[in-house]
Amino acid sequence: MDSDGEQLLRGRIYGTDHDHPGPKPGRRYAELVGGPLDGLLLDITGWRPEEIDDGVSLLTELGQFGPGGRALYDPRPGDPARWDWGGDSP
Repeated sequence: MDSDGEQLLRGRIYGTDHDHPGPKPGRRYAELVGGPLDGLLLDITGWRPEEIDDGVSLLTELGQFGPGGRALYDPRPGDPARWDWGGDSP
């Protein structure tokens, strides 16, 4: 992705519509770091600790496998507000 596309994603919430892309008060977010979703925020409001510990597999067309592919992210040890990219999956 080019730098213009990367800037467009920064501060946006994964899975939200483009008309209301930013964070909302009272919600809890984790920043996705690296990989195809770098800079997006993931809304983890209401997630149980074990759900957070398991990490996520997020649908994305931007990864190695294109449409239908997934990007894998896990919480960063010692910094649960940042989740690191672990690779792509079909």
